[in-house]
Amino acid sequence: MPLSGIRVVDLTRIIAGPFCTMLLADLNAEVIKIETPGEGDPLRQQGEAVAGLSWYYAAYNRNKRSVTLDLRSQEGKDVLARLIEGADVLVENYRPGVLAAIGFPPERLEALNPRLVTCSVSGFGQEGPYAQRPSFDFIAQAMSGFMSINGREGEDPIRSGIPISDLVAGLYGALGVVAALQARERTGRGQQVGIALLDGMLSFLSFMAANFLASGRLPVRTGNDHPLVAPYGLYATADHPIAIAPSNEGILSRLLKALSLEHLRDDPRFATNAARMANRDALRAEVEAVTRLNDQASWIATLNAAGVPCGPVLNLEQVFDDPQVRASEMVLEVDHPGRSTVRMLGFPLKLSDTPCRISRPAPELGADTEDVLRSLDISPEDIAAMRAGRLI
Repeated sequence: MPLSGIRVVDLTRIIAGPFCTMLLADLNAEVIKIETPGEGDPLRQQGEAVAGLSWYYAAYNRNKRSVTLDLRSQEGKDVLARLIEGADVLVENYRPGVLAAIGFPPERLEALNPRLVTCSVSGFGQEGPYAQRPSFDFIAQAMSGFMSINGREGEDPIRSGIPISDLVAGLYGALGVVAALQARERTGRGQQVGIALLDGMLSFLSFMAANFLASGRLPVRTGNDHPLVAPYGLYATADHPIAIAPSNEGILSRLLKALSLEHLRDDPRFATNAARMANRDALRAEVEAVTRLNDQASWIATLNAAGVPCGPVLNLEQVFDDPQVRASEMVLEVDHPGRSTVRMLGFPLKLSDTPCRISRPAPELGADTEDVLRSLDISPEDIAAMRAGRLI
């Protein structure tokens, strides 16, 4: 497994940080999740629960171990210090300065373990005028400009239905950790990896940012229509809409031929992409006059055979019943002893020789506390005393 032998101390909760450490755990890093005694990650109490287990929590904390530790106590801090001494990676998503305030500033982390890679996930980054502001996904979507480009012109901006800034930050966090571990192979030293939800969303603005930086013109919200290419969007059929993506002139020619609309090539309103963009509504009327004559399934078969990218808009029930999704094993069934069998999303990263795998289900709160503490040579008597004092 790619990250076998890598130990990660996980001080994260909710989504961005746990998604980062889940990705590392899926690659077989040993992830030790530190949770507050009696409480744990708030995600344990969110989302749909079966047999008392949140499937939301289970999905983002698979392959991890759980240690409960009161980091407000000196004993808890001492245990954390010992864990850090033997770790390769520390991932945290406190507000900037909190880790230092509880006794672990960067200089102490380096003194404890010069090879430690520290990944800090926050809303706005470790520095700057907004560093101390609280933030969640919705705020990052709003302040990054991401919402301003979603929806239709004249209507309110629209957020993504999923916590996309959390997930983007988690992806960058995992990538940053792996990059820092590779750099450590050459230098022998760890380093700090900084991830901000705001920065991650900015980096995903793609051609929207490129065009604005080049022209100074704000983009126009176009709903399901592509802002740069026409015809490209969602089109009505005799029953259900179909997404069609003719992204260049060659694919457009194949589309028009499949629709028996080749004569539109001679219409000056549609001769170039610029002309088609200026006359998008008229072009849509021409296309839908044909697509409405047959049903979605027939058009998907016809257009795919013609080499035109297209597809249906599926709901989640249809997605998880889709033969391609099943073939890609994008739904896993993971047994959680004493709870239930949890269906969760699979591994999008496909490695031929060292594939991702489930080695353990999401842990019960504190399930691994004693094992981990014993591995630090903490005596059974001291463990019992810590438990009596509610420090674990």
